[in-house]
Amino acid sequence: MSQTLHQPGGRTSLYEEITDKIVRQIEAGTLPWVQPWAGGPALSLPVNVRTDRTYSGINILLLWDALFAQGYAANRWLTFKQARELGGIVRKGEHGTTIVFADRFTPKADDDTSADDPPRAIPFLRRYTVFNIAQCDGLPGELTLSIPPISHREPVASAEALIAASGASVRRGGAHAFYHARDDYIAVPEQDQFFEPINFYRTVLHEMTHWSGAAHRLNRDFSGRFGSQSYAFEELVAEIGSAFLCAALGIVPTVRHADYIANWLAILKNDSRAVVSAASHASKAADFILALQTRQSEREAEA
Repeated sequence: MSQTLHQPGGRTSLYEEITDKIVRQIEAGTLPWVQPWAGGPALSLPVNVRTDRTYSGINILLLWDALFAQGYAANRWLTFKQARELGGIVRKGEHGTTIVFADRFTPKADDDTSADDPPRAIPFLRRYTVFNIAQCDGLPGELTLSIPPISHREPVASAEALIAASGASVRRGGAHAFYHARDDYIAVPEQDQFFEPINFYRTVLHEMTHWSGAAHRLNRDFSGRFGSQSYAFEELVAEIGSAFLCAALGIVPTVRHADYIANWLAILKNDSRAVVSAASHASKAADFILALQTRQSEREAEA
């Protein structure tokens, strides 16, 4: 099921719908990338059970929001059609969750169009509806089995392995955590300086998300100074990206830079596409970093 929404004639766009929802959440003190409960298994990345693919970008935040609101036990989703293909059915009366697919539309050139200035592609979002497996009956048993919680030791080992595989220069010591773009290194205090040892890894993952944006990696905009909108946008990318990395490793995401919240709200209210763009950059950053470990594992297997 899909529906395209853009904004002819003043109709609210899907970009605005998503942004307004996230702005309301942030203003209420609930960040959509932070698990709102304590204890229990860590948040995971949402997966489509039919394709076994992990959702990406803004769809992760949209599905996490539904997971938090409805209290679903498993972060596994599928469309109405996919449920039927698997021999199941969505229960009558269940309401789905909106996710989106980014696409582009290029208008046809007309007689007044210059060859030197061809029509530009216009980005838009296409709406889809998915359902949690808890909203379905008749699915194969292996799809509905609960996922065992990750041991509290495994995330630490996974984080250490990811840091090592990335090849990032991580300098431990000092009183501040930051990514130094010019010299391409991450600085972070020693682990025993953190009130909770796991916060060391949350912090490194935040800075590694910045690290991924270097010109010779994903080439994000680092030109903004502290206090500027571009600086705050990069911090939003790193905040969301580190949450995605934490979820992939079984670490509960938390707020790393709450002092930027006012700046984030200003960005989102000024540009309805900003949160979709930030989540897209964050997802690409997380995928880039996780892929480095995958490639190292493949090289070790071939050796």
